[in-house]
Amino acid sequence: MTKLSVNINKIAVIRNSRGGNLPDVVLAATRIEGFGADGITVHPRPDGRHIRYDDVRNLKRVLTTELNVEGNPIPSFVDLVLEVAPAQVTLVPDAHDAITSNAGWDTLTHREFLSDVTRRFHERGIRVSIFVDPEPAMVAGAKTCGADRVELYTEAYAREYPEDPARAVASYVAAAEEARRQGLGLNAGHDLSLENLRYYVERIPWTDEVSIGHALISDALYYGLENTVGLYLRELKNVRG
Repeated sequence: MTKLSVNINKIAVIRNSRGGNLPDVVLAATRIEGFGADGITVHPRPDGRHIRYDDVRNLKRVLTTELNVEGNPIPSFVDLVLEVAPAQVTLVPDAHDAITSNAGWDTLTHREFLSDVTRRFHERGIRVSIFVDPEPAMVAGAKTCGADRVELYTEAYAREYPEDPARAVASYVAAAEEARRQGLGLNAGHDLSLENLRYYVERIPWTDEVSIGHALISDALYYGLENTVGLYLRELKNVRG
């Protein structure tokens, strides 16, 4: 079954809006683990507007499932990941002022840089995933950079899904098939939700992991955190590949 990694950035946004430590992101993460999630994802940015570098350190000390740390591999991020040594690092080319991730890597243009960063993380035993748009050439390029996985940027799928699910997922199927040909693991993330998750994984059942934050934390406002994690896990469990 495709694994569920819960992105807890939005929990940190609520905390930071008021100061102090309410809600407690570490407590929330351990509760999410206890509710059955397979991992926790965080995406610290240099301005600390949600998850902070110290949050990553604190989470690594207590989590028993996989920690996935996403971000643009600027020097401070690279140093943090090398220090913490999470199970997985996901390289995302987001600008410092981006509201959220909005594009994948051009793995051909940035091959030398990504290869060097990947090598450094591999030396610490960290699995490397590269965030890419659903383009077979970018997937193949990630392989040449030494990546272990790619994460397909699913914003376009989520945006187009309500109008035509088959058309929305078509480019993702092609990119996922290229990942399989290249021997790469396969992740997905961004705007996946209870509405569109099952269809995506049914079409690409060899997806290793989905990381979901905004929709899941928003749903938890209505359904409660434990119930919401269960609802997402149910969507994955009931996939008909």
